[in-house]
Amino acid sequence: MAKSKTGKKLMNMVYGLGAAVVIIGALFKIMHWPYGDLMLIVGLVTEAVVFVISAFESVDDELDWSLVYPELAGGMTSTKKGVKAPEDAQGILSKKLDEMLKDARIDGEMMNSLSTSIKSFEGATKSMAPTAEAMSSTKKYSEEMALAAAQMESLNSLYKVQVESASRQAEANERVAENAEQLKAQMENLTTNLSSLNGVYGGMLSAMSAK
Repeated sequence: MAKSKTGKKLMNMVYGLGAAVVIIGALFKIMHWPYGDLMLIVGLVTEAVVFVISAFESVDDELDWSLVYPELAGGMTSTKKGVKAPEDAQGILSKKLDEMLKDARIDGEMMNSLSTSIKSFEGATKSMAPTAEAMSSTKKYSEEMALAAAQMESLNSLYKVQVESASRQAEANERVAENAEQLKAQMENLTTNLSSLNGVYGGMLSAMSAK
């Protein structure tokens, strides 16, 4: 019965209905609805009956896929008409590959030329290495010169500030010297005035003594 299309549909229906009854019985039991125990018992009994029926179900014969795909038959090749052996398939693949290379004009001479070009490029790359190192050294020297120039500019600015400070100090010293000369002249003038005043005062005393 299970081998016929109708039997398979019937068994699928039995499996589905049995599972549905079990689920409904479990739902009644979990939700504590009325008749929950009875529904669970009915569902489990139904599922048990389904398993008993499935135990007597006949097993379908497996298909022999090696008839369609000879490669599956223990790795043995088939020489039937329309089925190519692996060796023939490899030969066809190699032939197609040769044709593709020929159409692309890729031959031994072109491969040798490509190899020569790669070697030449490698040699050019190696010869460029010293040039790259020289460029790196030149760049480093330029950076050091720029740093030295910046330091020299800072020193020049500092020297300029010191020169300006010394100039201002010299001007201040000159002013102090001028003020000292003026003070000396004023002191000499004051001394002369005091001497004259002493002379006048002495004369007045002498005149008063003579009387």
